[in-house]
Amino acid sequence: MKTTESPETPGTPGTPAAPAPAPAGSGVPVVKVDVPAGARPGRRREGGVLNVFSHGILVIWAIMVVMPLLWAVMTSFKDDGSIFGSPWSLPDKLHFDNWARAWTDANMSDYFLNTVLVVGGSLIGTLVLGSMAAYVLARFDFPGNRFIYYLFIGGMSFPVMLALVPLFYVVNNMGLLNTIHGLILVYIAYSLPFTVFFLTAFFRTLPTSVAEAAFVDGASHSRTFFQIMLPMAKPGLISVGIFNFLGQWNQYMLPTVLNTDPDKHVLTQGLVQLAVSQGYKGDWSGLFAGLVMAMLPVLAAYIVFQRQLVAGLTAGALK
Repeated sequence: MKTTESPETPGTPGTPAAPAPAPAGSGVPVVKVDVPAGARPGRRREGGVLNVFSHGILVIWAIMVVMPLLWAVMTSFKDDGSIFGSPWSLPDKLHFDNWARAWTDANMSDYFLNTVLVVGGSLIGTLVLGSMAAYVLARFDFPGNRFIYYLFIGGMSFPVMLALVPLFYVVNNMGLLNTIHGLILVYIAYSLPFTVFFLTAFFRTLPTSVAEAAFVDGASHSRTFFQIMLPMAKPGLISVGIFNFLGQWNQYMLPTVLNTDPDKHVLTQGLVQLAVSQGYKGDWSGLFAGLVMAMLPVLAAYIVFQRQLVAGLTAGALK
């Protein structure tokens, strides 16, 4: 039996009533207008204005950051007369002797080597010890877990200036004053709180099923950590490694107090010594050359590991 459905009246809830078609022969043209769903001219205009404003702020910020760096690089190739006579003009010729003088006469080569040894050793020690402590705090429940975790966080809020005097006596009593390895140990202790805090949150975002599968296959805790979990935490290690590298490379207060031997000075101490080496008649061109030398490794590290840094910072948010 064939049934026919009566059309819905305009007042019936459900689908909205279709507009009545124009009567045939009335002479009124029927125009179809396709309006895309979600099109809002007002919102589109507002979004465009906001986009232009945000890009303008980013351009201004980029100029504020890049211009001093470019000016320092440009000034490192000038002589002292051009630096004071025309500080904003391009150098008349490239004075590479500024870099040679800073590298040899100002002992920047020795300071650079000492800095590489101190920062390299402290960075490796910080990442190894920090990742092991963070993995245990993130994956295992034991009495005192939260207390140890908050103890590390408390170390982040402790001003290092308050610890300089007792730290000096502790390092001196241990026979580590004016030594490279003593400064490495102090850098590791200084950087561990932030490293443990950062990596603990990162290890919590990693899947536990992979570690459980390794345990089922007979892997030990140490093998699971070093061969499975640590490679998975590579973005987080690179991110926290760059932050620690920046902080340790530019550290000045700790080496000034704990490293008074001129033969073991680091770059920051060498730059200060270069600035005051000739009293009021300083070697400004050599100083800017040394400044660019100290700045280039930091820029190179950030450029090389830029993608890994962003991936490590956003991994927790994308989980």
